[in-house]
Amino acid sequence: MIVYIGLGSNLDVPFIQLQNAISHINNHHQLTLLNISSLYQSQALTLPNTAQQNDYLNAVVKLETALSAEQLLRVLHNIEALQGRERVSKWAARTLDLDILLYGDYKINTEQLIIPHSQIAQRNFVIHPLFEIAGSITLPELGLLSDLATTTSWDGLKKLNRSLLL
Repeated sequence: MIVYIGLGSNLDVPFIQLQNAISHINNHHQLTLLNISSLYQSQALTLPNTAQQNDYLNAVVKLETALSAEQLLRVLHNIEALQGRERVSKWAARTLDLDILLYGDYKINTEQLIIPHSQIAQRNFVIHPLFEIAGSITLPELGLLSDLATTTSWDGLKKLNRSLLL
């Protein structure tokens, strides 16, 4: 199964957090890393009346796996935990966030998992790196990624000239 994962970090040296996440993914025996987007810097999304956060570093990776979506989610949560992720509150600052964006052409809606990711179309820090590595795909219920990328703003987002390649 071809899968796309969004990566983000805004705590504890985000570049190192993302590199370590790539390393964990690359070394997992049931995951095959196929592609990595460039690194992007984005403004943190915060809830109203909450403290300002550091900017995020984001990327998207393309994987191949035989794991079910639920099994993959557990693997990603384990990687987050290894890197100090604490689930305190929604949109809180974090050492590492790994989101399953797409799991093949599947649409999944369970208590634990919504695929395609429920906010994919509203997040420029997902759309632009995803387009970079998978420009020709069609997103379930959203249409061509290329059309979405064309209409998605770059506000608060900057593509960096730094690679996460190991």
